Amino acid sequence: MKVLVPVKRVVDYNVKVRVKSDGTGVELANVKMSMNPFDEIAVEEAIRLKEKGVVTEIVAVSIGVQQSQETIRTALAMGADRGILVVTDQPTESLAVAKILAAIAKEEAPQLIILGKQAIDDDANQTGQMLSGLLGWPQGTFASKITADGAMVTVEREIDGGAETVELKLPAVVTTDLRLNEPRYASLPNIMKAKSKPIASKTPADYGVDATPRLQILKVVEPSKRTAGVKVKTVDELVDKLKVLGAIG
Repeated sequence: MKVLVPVKRVVDYNVKVRVKSDGTGVELANVKMSMNPFDEIAVEEAIRLKEKGVVTEIVAVSIGVQQSQETIRTALAMGADRGILVVTDQPTESLAVAKILAAIAKEEAPQLIILGKQAIDDDANQTGQMLSGLLGWPQGTFASKITADGAMVTVEREIDGGAETVELKLPAVVTTDLRLNEPRYASLPNIMKAKSKPIASKTPADYGVDATPRLQILKVVEPSKRTAGVKVKTVDELVDKLKVLGAIG
């Protein structure tokens, strides 16, 4: 079984995000970038399936600037076999990414696509669902457990009312949730080996996709800062203040 794992280059989750002074976006200059945490979980799950003998090849795919090659190298160091980098300097949107991934899937013919349920930069949570629709494949979203066996994959997923188990006929698309696994750290020997693993360089045009953004960002602003709280001496004073705020009638 071949597995396709899309990985996205985002601002590291430990970094405090800053808005540009002109309000046109988020500051990326001299900021630490890393693999989207949900995509790390997807890579880890693909590797675990390979270790169980279910998966034979893992292909990591990234769409973005040339530096996204570093993100693919991280996936290769974790255990992926090869990578595909689709280079574009334009901001990537969910629909364009889904179209490119659909074209890659038709070319690579994977039996399973595992990707993070969302990226922590835009929190769109759309790509997996759009990809499933474009390919006409069944989907299992927010997976907390994945079991692949033969021509089927079983996905346990969290829903508002608790948990749900769905069985999907391969080929299928699965998006990962935080509780699925704990991604491994790449060892130094594997990091060195990853340097020799192949990464094919492509462009959106190679797959017949126009990646021009359809959305225009008008302005980006930081959330308003929380005001300091106040101390009250009596219950009556507390009730009076709550009435002023409209918290109680």
